[in-house]
Amino acid sequence: MSIIIGIDPGSRRTGYGVIRLEGNRHVYLTSGYLDLTSYVSYERLRQLYLGLQQIIQSYRPTEAAIEQIFMHENPNSALKLGQARGAAIVALDMPVAEYSAREVKKSVVGHGAAKKEQVQFMVQRLLNLAGRLQPDAADALAVALCHAHARNIKQLKGI
Repeated sequence: MSIIIGIDPGSRRTGYGVIRLEGNRHVYLTSGYLDLTSYVSYERLRQLYLGLQQIIQSYRPTEAAIEQIFMHENPNSALKLGQARGAAIVALDMPVAEYSAREVKKSVVGHGAAKKEQVQFMVQRLLNLAGRLQPDAADALAVALCHAHARNIKQLKGI
């Protein structure tokens, strides 16, 4: 039985989602986001690290996945996102699989250019969740589901 944490990194909000694999079934454990907007920039990274550490201690994931950085038009935004992503990877303290936004969308929705609403809808369906998911949490759960699918494909191929 594996527990996967998915991370959707952000400098203002970092989404997280934790699922457990039971055979071919994906079981929802938790999701949410770390709201970093009330902190000054250097304190955001520390709070991101500490917040993820708490989630990791509570759920004890055995595998981790994170969304890759996509190129922003604003280099300053890309730098901040990269710092948040780095803080998240350090907090995870385990090997981390990386997936592009297109890979995540294709894995969950079946189309790499899917809209956020489509991702949210499919995450809810795949995990049998009632109610609406917060967008950052839905994206993080999509990353975890993408990793679960990629790992199943590797097992089937014997990689």
